[in-house]
This record gives sequence, C-alpha cells and structure tokens, in this order.
Amino acid sequence: MTRRARSAGVTTLALALLASGCSIKRLAVNKVGDAIASSGSGYESDEDPELVGEALPFSLKLLESLLAESPRHAGMLLAACKGFTSYSYAYVDREAELALDQDLDRGLALELRARKLYLRALGYGLRGLELRHPGLSANLLADPEVAVAAVEERDVPLLYWSAASLGLGISVSLSDAAMVARLPEVDALLDRALALDPDWQDGALHEFAIQLESARPLVSGGRDALRPHFERALELSHGDRASVYLAWAESVSVKEQNLPEFRSLLAEALAIDPDRRTELRLSNLLAQRRARWLLDRTDELFLEAGDAP
Repeated sequence: MTRRARSAGVTTLALALLASGCSIKRLAVNKVGDAIASSGSGYESDEDPELVGEALPFSLKLLESLLAESPRHAGMLLAACKGFTSYSYAYVDREAELALDQDLDRGLALELRARKLYLRALGYGLRGLELRHPGLSANLLADPEVAVAAVEERDVPLLYWSAASLGLGISVSLSDAAMVARLPEVDALLDRALALDPDWQDGALHEFAIQLESARPLVSGGRDALRPHFERALELSHGDRASVYLAWAESVSVKEQNLPEFRSLLAEALAIDPDRRTELRLSNLLAQRRARWLLDRTDELFLEAGDAP
C-alpha cells in the first residue's frame, strides 16, 4: 500500500470515528433527555419553595445545553417550555409584583425579565409543536384557529404550556398593544387543548381559562362564561389545588369587586393541607403564600374594603 493510500485510509477512519463519536454523544444526550421527559422535575413535591427557586436556573441551563446537542428532542422541548414558564411565574413575575410597591424601576425591570422568560418558554413550546406540525408558528400568527386544527391529543401538554407562556407574557405586557394583540393565539391553543382532552391534568386547562381573564384588558364573558370552568376544575382536582380558588378570586371576584367572595375563596385556599397530596405540595405552598399576600392587599384591590366587615 502506498503512503498516499495509507494516508487516505487513516483520514477516512478518523472521519468515521469522529462521526461515530458525534452519534454516541447524541445518543447519550437523548437518553438523558428521555429520562428527564419521563420522570419530570421532581420539584413538585418539595416543601421548600426557596430551595427550588435557587435550583431551577441551573436545571434550566442544563436543559438548554442538552437541547443544543439534540434540538429536536420533543420531551426536552416540553420540559424547557414548562420549566421556564413555571420559574418565571413563581419566582420572577411574583417578585416583580412585590417590587412594584416599593421600587418602581426594579419592579418594571423584573416584569421585563419575566416577559422575556415567558417568550423564551414559548419558543421551546412552539418548536415542540413544529416537530409534528411544520409551519405552525407562522400560521399561528396569521390564522390561529386554522393553525392548531390539525394538532393531536398527544400534543395537549405542548398546547397548554405554550398557551400558558404566551398568556402570562401578555399579562405582564398589558401596555404593549402588540403583545395584547396575540391573545387570539392563546385562545386558539387553549381551545384546541380543551377540545382534545378537557380533563387533562386534573382540570389545569379549565383553571387556565379562568386565569387568562386577568390578561384581558376588558372583561370578556364574566362570571357566567367562566363558572363552568371553575366548577369543573374544582371537580377534577377534588378541591385539592389552592390555585383554582386563587384564579377565580383574582380574575372574577376582584373585577366584580366582590369582597366577601374574595375572602371566602382565599380562606378555602389556605385551608388546604399541602401535605395531603405530595405531588401538589410545592404549587399549593406557593399559592397559599400568594393568598396571604392578596389578603394583605385587600384595601388596594377593593374600593369598599375599609367599610366591609
């Protein structure tokens, strides 16, 4: 064999090994991604919200690094959408609300950060939907209802978390007309999910339908339109999710200035034992923390609070 032939053979072997190495690395990343997608975050049952809040950024960046190696992994795209939405809602968005009362500039900066994180989450959610429905993102802007018409039941989690990320992004951007104009996209994503699997996640879709009311500048349907969602969410969750009571209290009771109902709903939320269902422990602890904060702000939320019993 000539030197040139041997050289060519070595080069070919090296390229094959490099290609094999890339494949092995991708395979390993996909295995980790599969484990993440199937097992969940493990945070839902934690009893220490602060610990979770400090741990989540590292977990999210790790997830992004894995997605950089395997950008079409459906399970990790869903996990990223869910993770960034949940982190922003529980820790950044809520911190912004607290800061706005004390330091306007800091509060506005945190709101902007929350919005960016929500839109980051949305990007992952839409990428996940695009895997089976190419062109969905562009079509969603043009004709939301048509865009989601072909989405299937197996994509309900992506529909929900995409709707949640965009809806919550709008809720911290009510002064931005371009963001508010995207509400039809949220409605289309949520309506399609409800049509495919209305009982998904113990009524999470019905709860979000109530929450979404707070992102609307004007009351859309009011009590009568939302009441079936509230009743169904309570039924499916067996009254064990404090956030269902908060959703109605904030989206309906405050808008209608119904203080007795507001206080009653928050009392229901606070009466829930967070340890009764460990898979809901963290969300219930966070919701109860918010319920106490809302009770402290009664005078700001209700015009007649000072005169009420």
